[in-house]
Amino acid sequence: MKVEILTTPACSNCNIVEKMFDELGVLYTTIDVTEKPEYLQKYPIFTAPGIVIDDKLEFIGVPTKKELIKKLYHNN
Repeated sequence: MKVEILTTPACSNCNIVEKMFDELGVLYTTIDVTEKPEYLQKYPIFTAPGIVIDDKLEFIGVPTKKELIKKLYHNN
């Protein structure tokens, strides 16, 4: 499973999402979309964070932990 968190500088919600992934023991990559704008062309988010799982934009903003677990472990 490949998880990417699309972030922006000083994004407090991004920290919340990163902490959720850390608590779940899920490895992820953070991508600052201001440094890599090509990600915005592929995943047109207007609010950070964007959560991409296996190259599919699954969430914009902060999901609940329950929603995140369901998407990570029951969507395969």
